[in-house]
Amino acid sequence: MSPIDEEDMEDKVPLMTGHPTPVRSDVKEAAFENHPDPWGKGYKELYCICALLYLNSTMAGFDGSLLGNINALPEFHAYFGLDKPGMETGLMFSSVQMGGMIGALFLWLADWKGRIFCIKTGSIGVIVSVFLQANAQDVHSFIFGRFALGFFSTIACKGSTMFLIEVAPPKYRGTVAGMYNTLYYFGSLLATTSVVISQRNHPGTNLAWKLPIWYQTICPILVTLGIMFVPESPRWLIANNRVEEARQIIIRFHANGEPSHPIVDLEVSEMVEDLKASGGLMTAASYFDISGLFRTQGRRYRVFVLVCMSWFGQFSGNNIMSYYLPQMVTDVGITSTDTKLILNGIYAIVGWIAAASGARLHDVFGRRKMLFGCTCGLVVCLSVITTAAAAYDQTHSKIMSGTLVVWIYIFGIVFALGYTSMQPIYPAEVMTNDMRAKGMALSSFTSGTAGFVNTAIAPVAMATYGYWFYAFFVAWDILEATVIYKYFVETKGRTLEELDEVFESPNPAAASVVKRKTRGA
Repeated sequence: MSPIDEEDMEDKVPLMTGHPTPVRSDVKEAAFENHPDPWGKGYKELYCICALLYLNSTMAGFDGSLLGNINALPEFHAYFGLDKPGMETGLMFSSVQMGGMIGALFLWLADWKGRIFCIKTGSIGVIVSVFLQANAQDVHSFIFGRFALGFFSTIACKGSTMFLIEVAPPKYRGTVAGMYNTLYYFGSLLATTSVVISQRNHPGTNLAWKLPIWYQTICPILVTLGIMFVPESPRWLIANNRVEEARQIIIRFHANGEPSHPIVDLEVSEMVEDLKASGGLMTAASYFDISGLFRTQGRRYRVFVLVCMSWFGQFSGNNIMSYYLPQMVTDVGITSTDTKLILNGIYAIVGWIAAASGARLHDVFGRRKMLFGCTCGLVVCLSVITTAAAAYDQTHSKIMSGTLVVWIYIFGIVFALGYTSMQPIYPAEVMTNDMRAKGMALSSFTSGTAGFVNTAIAPVAMATYGYWFYAFFVAWDILEATVIYKYFVETKGRTLEELDEVFESPNPAAASVVKRKTRGA
């Protein structure tokens, strides 16, 4: 008999009350011994769904590079009367971040209406936002369109992240969900390519900058059409007393259509028990009650790890690498705009490969080892860059310029290998099901604040202190590595529910690396 009976669960209102009952060890053992085929029919269908949602990351990467490219076009400046950089130009860039921060306040929709609702609504909103930008008659209308884009893009992207975390098989979660953020590089490459092609084919016309903006609709249109055929997250379904629907989804995707596979009972049992203990997911009315994030020591620990990861992902020196790069590239004799664009394209491709490799390696070596090792690698890179920058400031030699270019690129590869795939995934992993939407909102605010600090303070600091600002990040990244080693937990191979035991232990970081049998689902 199945350990979960839908009718029995529905009679217990509310569903999420009481204390969890341990999952039978024989069920766990059976699930561990019988690995579902990762290339079975259900898994392949799941991979296709994930690939669809990866398009939201591509969309974010496209937008992240688009404005910087079209802002260099004289046709764009002429249309909006942007004779010189000013407040309006700054608002064009910052309005997306502002929209994203406001959008984070509406992530309660993911718990109230579902993850799919957020993905669909956000994608449709992005399409409308692009329409507003492409048809803007003045700069203020364009800025509003950018704000709306940031708002809806955040809802779509965070909804995608939550969905991927909740449907990915535990054994391959780092790879399957981690691949999401790696497609940001692909979007960036597409944006640069689209601007170059449009400018060459339509020089002197508004199509030079309008066509790339219209291209932004491709990814959200595909997601909007495809998401109609994607089922809801099983964890959200169970939280809404739709246990049998959740069971069918797990049978389909995690057991390759085998209802009797022990992984089915195990995962459904763990989800129900976890949601019982947590008191259930949020409603719209309870969203702004953040006390649930800090109710226990384990939850406070989760929030600490989430905030650290969200900040580290934006403040490890990665956003200041571009300060010296343009001058260095020129000093080594590269003056052709086309050559510089090719170098940017190569960097995006190499970064994409590194990030995709990192997504897989996080499932092989684990999150802690990868993040700690790569952060130590960033310290080495920054140390060399600081030394080379100091020498360049004194000598302006081509050798030092070349050294800086090489090591700035190596820094980007190391960062992509360790951080890119985990930036949206690890914060979502360390949250419980009822904390996830609030946690992702907090993650958005934290990373947004770090990004704002970089945007507002870093240029001034670099102009004032020069290479000493790189030296600051050497010390800062050493601190990051220490925090990762001492406090970050290992999530590799565990279900989201199995992490409860880890975070409730006296030393979660130590408990997470205790050798144990890892389920193969």
